[in-house]
Amino acid sequence: MTSRPRSAWSPLSYPIFRALWIATVASHIGSYMTDVGQGWLMSTLTPSPLIVSLLLTAESLPFFALGLPAGALADILDRRRLLIVTQGAMTVVVGTLAVVTFTGVVTPWMLLALALALGTATALNDPAWHSIVPETLPSEELTAGVTLAGAGVNVARTLGPALGGFLVAAAGPGVVFALDAVSFLAVVGVLLAWKRTPTPTVLPHERMLAAIRAGLRFARHSQPLRSVLLATFLFMMCGAGIMALMPVLGRETGRGAVGFGLLLGSLGVGAVAGAAFLPRVRSRVAPERLVAAGSLAFAAVAVGAATLRQLHLLCPTLLVGGVAWISVLSTLNVAAQHASPPWVKARALAVYLIVFQAGIAGGSALWGLVASHSGLDAAYFGIAGGMLLGAALAVRLKPASGEAVDHTPAHHWPDPVVAGEPSLEAGPIMVQVEYRVNPSNAEAFRGAMAEVGRNRRRDGAVQWWLFQDTADPTRFVETWIEATWAEHLRYHERVSVAHKEIEERVRSLIRSGSTTETRHFIAPGTRPSAKAVVRVVEERAGG
Repeated sequence: MTSRPRSAWSPLSYPIFRALWIATVASHIGSYMTDVGQGWLMSTLTPSPLIVSLLLTAESLPFFALGLPAGALADILDRRRLLIVTQGAMTVVVGTLAVVTFTGVVTPWMLLALALALGTATALNDPAWHSIVPETLPSEELTAGVTLAGAGVNVARTLGPALGGFLVAAAGPGVVFALDAVSFLAVVGVLLAWKRTPTPTVLPHERMLAAIRAGLRFARHSQPLRSVLLATFLFMMCGAGIMALMPVLGRETGRGAVGFGLLLGSLGVGAVAGAAFLPRVRSRVAPERLVAAGSLAFAAVAVGAATLRQLHLLCPTLLVGGVAWISVLSTLNVAAQHASPPWVKARALAVYLIVFQAGIAGGSALWGLVASHSGLDAAYFGIAGGMLLGAALAVRLKPASGEAVDHTPAHHWPDPVVAGEPSLEAGPIMVQVEYRVNPSNAEAFRGAMAEVGRNRRRDGAVQWWLFQDTADPTRFVETWIEATWAEHLRYHERVSVAHKEIEERVRSLIRSGSTTETRHFIAPGTRPSAKAVVRVVEERAGG
C-alpha cells in the first residue's frame, strides 16, 4: 500500500532544498515580525480601528486579483528568475518601510500603500515558490519536503510574533523592518546560487491570457485536483474559524493576550511536532484516511474549545489541533502537487492557494458572525459539525489518493502530417481520430474514451466529442478543437506517460487488425501559404 517510512528530515540532505528551507524559515520569521511591527506602528499613527484593520486587507487582497496571473507567469517564465525579482521587490518594499520609519516621515496612508505593495509582491511570488519544491527534491522525497516546509512556516508563526513584539518594545519597529529586509536578501542569495535546469522547448512562450485560460481549463477538467480543492476549501472554512476566534477564546480564559499567545503557540508547537512523525504515519495510513482522521481530530479540538476555558486543558487540546492541521494541509498540498504536471504546476497551485485563502476569508467571516449572534460555543460546535462532514467526504471522494500519476512527457505521438507548416497563430485546429470497434467492446470503449476526453480538455482541447456512425456502428470518430497550431504542438509536448497508458487501453479495445487514422484540419482563413505548399511538394518530389 505504501512505501517504507522516510525520515522527516531527509529532504534536508539535498543542498538546494536545505539552503532554501533555512533561508525561507528565517524570512518567514522576519515576515511575522514585520506583521507585529506594522500593526503596532499603525496603532501609534492613528486611533481608527478601521485603518488598523485595513493592513491585513491590503496585504491579502492582491492575491485574489493576481494569484492566477502569477501562476501563469511562473509557468511561462523561468521560475528562479521570477522569484529573484519578487524577493528583490519585497526587499525594496520592506527596506523602504524601514527607512521611512527611521526618518519619522511615515503616515498611515503611506504604511497602507507599502502594505499593498508587499502584498502584491507576495502574490506574484507564492505560486512560483510552491511550484519549485518538486524541482529541488526527487519525487520520493516530495511528501516529506512539503511537510517540512509547512513545519518551517509553523516554526516562524510560533517564534516570529514573540520576537517581533520583543524587538518592537526594545528598539522600535524600524529595526524589525530592517531585519526582515535582510532576510529577503538571504533568499535572493540562495536563488542566485541555484543552477536551475530549464525545460527545453522549441515553441514560443504562451501568452498571458491564453496561459490563464489553460490553467482554469486544467483545474476544471482535472478530477484529482478538483477533489483536492473541495477538501481544502471545506477544511479551511472550518479550520479558519478556530484560528479567527482564538483571540476571543484567549480572553475568555481570563489571561487576555497571554492566554491568546499560549494558545497560538500550542497550535504551532503541535504542527512542528506532527511534522516529525508524519512520515511514519504515512507509511501505514492511506492519504485520504489521514485527511479524514485529521478532520475528526480537529472536530474534537473544536468541541474542546467550546466546552473548556482552563488554559492547562486548552493548550494540550490546541497541541493536538496543530498535529491535525499539519497532517491535513501537508497531505492536501502534496496531493495538489501530484495532480499537476510540470507545464501547468504553478497555475494549478495558484488555484489551490486562491481556494485556500478563500476558505480562510469565508470561514473567518462565517464563524465570526455565528459567534456574534449565537455565542462562541455555538460557533465552535458548528465548526465541529463542519469538520465531521469534511471527514466523511474525505473517505468518499479520496481527495488525496496515494495512487501515483506519471506526468512525464511520453513524446510518443508522431509529428502531424502537413502540406507546409502552418503559422503558429493559425487556428482553430480540428483533430479527428477514427476507430473501428467490435460491438462487444463498444461500451468499454466509450468508457475509456470518456477518460481520454477529460484528459484532452484538461491538457488543451477547448471542445471534445466522440461520434458513432449511424450507418456503421463499429465506426467511431473522436474530434477535438484546439485554439491555435502552437497549442496543438504544445499538446504534443505535454501528453504524458499516464495518458499513453490510457491510449493503450483504448487500442486494446479496437477491432483486431484495424488501425487508428488521425487527420488535422485548419480553419480555411488560416491555411498555409501557397509558397509553403509548393516548397513541401518540391521537397517530397526531390526525395
